[in-house]
Amino acid sequence: MKTPHYTKIHNRFKLNGYNFSAGELKDIGYDFIKEGVPYENVLGRFIMDWMDKEDFINVKTSGSTGTPKMIRISKQAMVKSAIRTGNFFNVEIGDTALHCLPADFIAGKMMLVRAMILGLSLELVQPTSDPIRDLYKPYDFVAMTPMQAHNSLDKLYQIKTLIIGGAPISPDLNEKLVSLHNNCYETYGMTETITHIAASKLSIPKKPFQALEGIHLRKDEQGCLLVDAPDIMDKLIYTHDLVEMHTKDTFTYLGRKDNVINSGGVKISPEVTERKLAHHVKSPFFLYGIPDKTLGQKLVLIVEGSKDQTTEVENQIKSCTSLEKFEAPKSIYFVSKILKNNGKYLRNKTVEVFEIA
Repeated sequence: MKTPHYTKIHNRFKLNGYNFSAGELKDIGYDFIKEGVPYENVLGRFIMDWMDKEDFINVKTSGSTGTPKMIRISKQAMVKSAIRTGNFFNVEIGDTALHCLPADFIAGKMMLVRAMILGLSLELVQPTSDPIRDLYKPYDFVAMTPMQAHNSLDKLYQIKTLIIGGAPISPDLNEKLVSLHNNCYETYGMTETITHIAASKLSIPKKPFQALEGIHLRKDEQGCLLVDAPDIMDKLIYTHDLVEMHTKDTFTYLGRKDNVINSGGVKISPEVTERKLAHHVKSPFFLYGIPDKTLGQKLVLIVEGSKDQTTEVENQIKSCTSLEKFEAPKSIYFVSKILKNNGKYLRNKTVEVFEIA
């Protein structure tokens, strides 16, 4: 099947129940900008960008792992990404989809592109933390953040296929999703890869991420994932994500290279240890390495709460029998709030703001 050009809007595409040609959609974009509420303004600007004479769009990265920046992405590459997603998740022409993500970032933009290219019936809703609270109809395909999924647990029955991305899924949320739904996926990707390039089905315990068709993966010498997708990217993507490769197209995410703690010569990936502690420590937390004269870096636990919880948290740590000796935090620090961006913990910023030694 020949890949459609980005200017070709599928004749089965619907937006809020109505069919639109390319010209009519441009008018809708203009109306969204002039008369819409804020989230419609953003969508309107993207529609106008999609319909302009340029063959690329400028997209803002999330900034969760560095300073936010604008990057240029080919519109035709976005079409190919949309088709790849449709094939992997068995999305069919005429399927209903819900758009509940901010269109400022790539995930929200791609939901609209998928609908236009794959011929979906897309319903727009304000991208809140509880997007389907007042919705009572079924949807075939929905993309959410972990927070949105958590707040939608009692309405998951309305969704046929749910993909979740933008931040890690906690073990607690994972368990709840699996108990309520058998077709939820955690996705792996970033702005530079035009959203997800791999996914893991949550109902299969410890299932590694499976690369989508046409995505080529390998590790660099430091153990970080390299992504090659020649039909959507003109160069290799060098990530800072430590992974364990199982086959040439499956992997387990271990954590960020930037977060690795070298304590007394032992390298600790905090995300790996955090997954062990997640079933025991009840308050939001993360592990961090602070300077230490003897160890180089000392492993500490940063907990959202107050010092009067110290004994309680210490007992929770002791109850985690799977911890290796070097994984046990040497100290506990409490902060009033763990700082976040798009659902991801800003570790360095939190430590800096609360002046943790």
